[in-house]
Amino acid sequence: MRDIITLQCNDCKERNYTKTKNKKKNTERLETKKFCSRCRHHTVHRETK
Repeated sequence: MRDIITLQCNDCKERNYTKTKNKKKNTERLETKKFCSRCRHHTVHRETK
């Protein structure tokens, strides 16, 4: 089953993106580089609870 997760910017802590993920296969938190509209830069976004 795929669950919806939210991605949060590490710099400004704004929650910008949503994504689906299979929690049975990937147990660790997801980290990707995405564009943050508040920081106006590409920053690391991390999965939140």
